[in-house]
Amino acid sequence: MTSEDARERAARRALSSPLRLRILRYCLYESHSNREIAVQFGLNPGTSLHHVRTLVDSGFLAAEEGRPGRRGSVEIPYRATGKSWDSPTDGGGDLLIRTFLEEIEGRDLDELFMVRMGFKLRPERQEELQRRLVDLVLEFHGSPDDDGELSSLFIAGHPEELPEEGREPASRPERRQEPGSP
Repeated sequence: MTSEDARERAARRALSSPLRLRILRYCLYESHSNREIAVQFGLNPGTSLHHVRTLVDSGFLAAEEGRPGRRGSVEIPYRATGKSWDSPTDGGGDLLIRTFLEEIEGRDLDELFMVRMGFKLRPERQEELQRRLVDLVLEFHGSPDDDGELSSLFIAGHPEELPEEGREPASRPERRQEPGSP
């Protein structure tokens, strides 16, 4: 195995954890020390340090200049590098869903911004929709407000499951009305 293969394998492993993805999000716009990361995620400092080192070693977090810590110590703050955005992950769909579910666990779901809508588009128009959504998200991601509130956005598209010819559709639980529905 080449050193490049080993680096790619280490990067994939580093991004295989919902907790590590959440740490990257936490350190995206503001640097945080290992102690702050441990407190934020309810971890003991040793466990937190293991995850931080994994992310630093694979280039997803970067250590910044030390700053005064508690009781005269020096804390090393860490900041996300943005490298994870274009990095391949194994089982990416499952990983992103698990990460999203961890992020919203215990929150009042009625306070979340949610939109669910169906489309009927030719493949090229569906690709255009996806591209435009990504472009819009990148535009806002690339110009953060210094005094803004941290938030996250999760977008997922999927094909609709259609009933087989002659078969009744499976009964589904009642749902809240979708925006724009009659």
